[in-house]
Amino acid sequence: MGAAREEGVADVELRQLRYFVTLAEELHFGRAAAREHIVQSALSQQIQRLERELGVRLLDRSTHHAGLTPAGAAFLIEARQILDHVGRAGQAARNAAASAPTLRVGIIDAGYDTMPQILRELQNTHPDITIHQVESGTPEQYRQLAGGRLDIAIGHASHAPAAVTAKLIRLDPIGVLVPDDHRFAELDGVPVAALSDELLLLGEESQTPELNQFVITLCRTAGFAPTTYEGTVQSSRAAADLVLQHRCVHCVPSSFRTSNRPGTTWRPLVEPAMDFPWSLLWHDTNPSPHITTVIDSAWLLARRLGWVEPLSPDHRTRAGRT
Repeated sequence: MGAAREEGVADVELRQLRYFVTLAEELHFGRAAAREHIVQSALSQQIQRLERELGVRLLDRSTHHAGLTPAGAAFLIEARQILDHVGRAGQAARNAAASAPTLRVGIIDAGYDTMPQILRELQNTHPDITIHQVESGTPEQYRQLAGGRLDIAIGHASHAPAAVTAKLIRLDPIGVLVPDDHRFAELDGVPVAALSDELLLLGEESQTPELNQFVITLCRTAGFAPTTYEGTVQSSRAAADLVLQHRCVHCVPSSFRTSNRPGTTWRPLVEPAMDFPWSLLWHDTNPSPHITTVIDSAWLLARRLGWVEPLSPDHRTRAGRT
């Protein structure tokens, strides 16, 4: 019997406690039901269920009126304390959420270091902001921005939906990642036309379709359609592995982190030299107060690192050797 009652206590719902406290204050089923915005029969059913689960009678009833039994009076004291604790717990959670700013940020792939560098800068200057990183391709980032699931993302501004605002943050030189013993490795810059004889690995289409189209257009500008590697790669490390196996060359911007992978060399493309424009993206209606903070931090970082100035040929060469 005792075990059955303990299980019943565990099944008591907060709404039953609230209904009971309201009824104990009114001692009238009609008035209590009106306060709780439910019909009188539903209130009566919930109180009866509570009594069954506790295994005690809490109320002496007449047609409309109710009076507390000794068990009910004792239960009322504890029920009020439980509801007070729940209320304080909810308020504490809301206060914590209000005092700990949260920013939901889209990143493409750990191999691209523009957004990770911005977030490190932001964390150094605003350690109070909690950052949630969401790794997804640029098309999915656009959808999440539109749906309010992301506060800020990164991509190519010309492909962003109409309601998305963009701020150019980096002009990123395009180049090729090759094995150290590849013929391109000794060049300061690789003419785009030289890629016509190479099997070219682009990024994963679901991740960086804008960058892929940018590279294809660049090749066509040089007078040829590139021959592309037909397989798929799920990570930047897997792409570097294919390069090391001499299966292809990888066309990526200088921000690609595995550009300094042992055994590989990144060289900038020239004739023509082109920069891929990375922009911060956010939805016009997003209410987050931290978007401006991210943009300001990113802009200071961009000016310090020279992201927003077209790179000279000498600078491109130095970037390729780092």
